[in-house]
Amino acid sequence: MRRISPLPFLPLHRPLLSSIHDKISDKTSFSKLSSMWIQIMHKTSGGRRPKKKIYHRVHELDKAMDLQKKPSVILKLKSIIQSQKNQSLLLRDLEKEVGFIQKWNYIAVIEKYPSIFHVSSGHRTPPAVSLTTKAEKIASEESLANELMEPILVNNLKKLLMLSVDCRIPLETIDLIQQEFGLPCDYKKSLIPKFPEFFSVKEICGISHLELETWDSSLAVTAREERFLQERISGSLKRARISKDGNFHGPFAFRLSFPSGFRPNMSYLQELEKWQKMDFPSPYLNAKRFEVSDPKARKRVVGVLHEVLSLTMEKRLTSGQLEAFHSELRLPARLLLCLIKHHGLFYITNKGAKSSVFLKEGYEGSRLVDKCPLLLFRDKFVSLSGRIAVEPSSSVVI
Repeated sequence: MRRISPLPFLPLHRPLLSSIHDKISDKTSFSKLSSMWIQIMHKTSGGRRPKKKIYHRVHELDKAMDLQKKPSVILKLKSIIQSQKNQSLLLRDLEKEVGFIQKWNYIAVIEKYPSIFHVSSGHRTPPAVSLTTKAEKIASEESLANELMEPILVNNLKKLLMLSVDCRIPLETIDLIQQEFGLPCDYKKSLIPKFPEFFSVKEICGISHLELETWDSSLAVTAREERFLQERISGSLKRARISKDGNFHGPFAFRLSFPSGFRPNMSYLQELEKWQKMDFPSPYLNAKRFEVSDPKARKRVVGVLHEVLSLTMEKRLTSGQLEAFHSELRLPARLLLCLIKHHGLFYITNKGAKSSVFLKEGYEGSRLVDKCPLLLFRDKFVSLSGRIAVEPSSSVVI
């Protein structure tokens, strides 16, 4: 399959936390390292006590994780109720659906939000939970949101396959990011067969792979390149220079956002300026063509991570989900080090059940900037609880 190069892509500067090399081995897994990024020891000259380098927290993004806890339970319970034949779930069967421990969290939500969930019972019938009339009315809008999502999902799947080395990815790997991409539960039956001109499922070494049938040059443009073109057309580009925040407005630069407690010195900013100005190969070019030691190829890896996170609905993935794409996307062995090094682009948080990686530019504070139709529907449904308000100012990604 012939690959057509899009716009040229954007070396890695010196390691932000250089002595972390002594602490991290190539074979150490990301998940085992998640507790190491709070503070790293550095050697200093003389007999002084080693200096501590702090991985600064971004509290707004930590808050974004906390804000998802209750809505995720509400939406999960909605899906369980809708999956029942009579659109009603017996409370005694709740444990079978979510487990003994989680059952109590769901019962607390049912009691707390009577505007969404209605509990009915009689003398001879056990108590059951269903959606209220108002909740049912809003829930019916989900089908429209799913229709609007279909072209977005098809394009995002095509782009994900185009990022991979051989334009194919194991289906079990795609299953891991199914929810983050907004794919329906039955996407293997409802979505993939619907577009045989784009996708096919092939057995390779006994493993089912999703393979791209047709290369689409119009999609081989990254989110970073699209943003640059939009800024260029709108005339919002500033003169090319490095400021104290490390941002350089050029065709090969990334948008950076350093933590408030981070104070880079002049030498760091000078190295960052060289890195921001350096051109690099597109993530949509085959990774086999580049030497891993080449600074431009290392910057390309940052572009790959940026693009993958841009394809997700909420501009974030768990560490385990990123790990799963090591071979298909040719990610670095020291993935954690790469993410820490580029903390102006990515943020790692331990909030939630698993550590997660955020694409910083996707958020303003704790608010996601661009929302797809499915996220807008979910916001509208959860707003019945009074916890959040629908954000009319949010952009809709179509």
